[in-house]
Amino acid sequence: MITRLTPQDAAFYRLESSSNPIHIGSLAIVATDDAAPLDYDRLVDLVESRLSMVPRYRRKVREIPLDLGRPVWVEDSRFDITYHIRRSALPTPGTDAQLHELIARLASRPLDQGRPLWEMYLIEGLAGGRGAIFTKSHSALVDGDSALEIGHVILDTSASPRELADDAWVAPREPNEVELLIGALSRLAARPREAVDVLRGAGADAFAMVAAAGKAVDSVVSAVRAATQGAPDSPLNAKTSRSRRFDVVRTDLEDYRTIRKRFDCSINDAILAVVTGALRNWLLSRDEALTEQATLRAVVPMSVYVEDPAGDPTTPDSEVSSFLIDLPVGEPNPVIRLSHIKHASEADSRQRRGVRARTLVHLAGFAPASLHAMSVRAASTFAEHTFNLVITNAPGPQTPMYIGGARMLEMYPVSPLLRNQASSIGITSYDGQVFYGLNADRDAMADIDVLAASVHESMEEMLGACA
Repeated sequence: MITRLTPQDAAFYRLESSSNPIHIGSLAIVATDDAAPLDYDRLVDLVESRLSMVPRYRRKVREIPLDLGRPVWVEDSRFDITYHIRRSALPTPGTDAQLHELIARLASRPLDQGRPLWEMYLIEGLAGGRGAIFTKSHSALVDGDSALEIGHVILDTSASPRELADDAWVAPREPNEVELLIGALSRLAARPREAVDVLRGAGADAFAMVAAAGKAVDSVVSAVRAATQGAPDSPLNAKTSRSRRFDVVRTDLEDYRTIRKRFDCSINDAILAVVTGALRNWLLSRDEALTEQATLRAVVPMSVYVEDPAGDPTTPDSEVSSFLIDLPVGEPNPVIRLSHIKHASEADSRQRRGVRARTLVHLAGFAPASLHAMSVRAASTFAEHTFNLVITNAPGPQTPMYIGGARMLEMYPVSPLLRNQASSIGITSYDGQVFYGLNADRDAMADIDVLAASVHESMEEMLGACA
């Protein structure tokens, strides 16, 4: 089966560079004790049995000769699942710090563009009877609607994996260069207007393509055009290297509910207020001069939490909305910081439009990785000089989930760094906790651990204000 990449998929495919790999990462920590072993063979069998639900994970990208059209998805005739699912073991004692260093190295590496654009790693030997599964999928591969991230399909709601019908997939013959060229010429002959566009677009800059690509991001273009003012100067904006650092933060969802109830705000507002306080503390640790009017501008693509009458976020709404917000990092009072964020969010909610995610909310065992992928796509529509960092926020299930019978304990997004962005912050809620994945450039943010610690300090400050 041959299908053409959408304009947006093609734009993300061409944005890839050695210093800015554009893949979405997801880190799951699982229990791997004797009662729920998860070894390599079992993981391979599980993924292989679910690939029919994510058919793009067997397809690779082929360029059209002479650039006569967008690249196409073709079935990989030499698809080898053991090439994509790999294993690694941490040295004794298998600490979290060792795991984070490994994730940073894996996240730094671009995917092999000669094969389907994904990899999965089973990481063994984590202390405390735990293991980890790290998955990375190219942003061109996942659109969150017709093409989901593989984390959606390997999760189960019980320790007994659900049974699916046998997959009868057989590797087909791949088209050769001549066949691809003939197909492209036939398409252009039938679509003269598209032929003109292809000639005009030859050699176009990929970033310009993103701003005009696909109806999936048309709904946020108005916000892009409105963002004419440049972002404040910040150490968060720097040329990125080929290496990364990674750290995580674990917080309790109940603490955000406490803030929500005390200050009559949303869960999302409470999360942004905690992030703002953490960024303030991190900047102060660097001896940055902060006036009370100092801000950092964040592009915040996030899925909307649906809250029941008790204020519990349970399932995601069916859209991802994206907006720019100035985070008041210069304001010393945490309550005033939250007030600024609440009013800014309310003002933006009347103007922004959402990127639809119709498919996601109907799946049992919802996983947020596809929403993070959509969020990165939405963030990429903003001109790079208009914001300082990206904060993606996607809710996950609030009941325990399982991978191959092993209970998932924690889940962290690993969002990519966009051009000249020294850090990205991915946030996911799961089973009563809120997990932060902090991805950063190794050279520009050697102190990512300070930012991680600052999240806890900011949370304590907010809870103190609630007392």
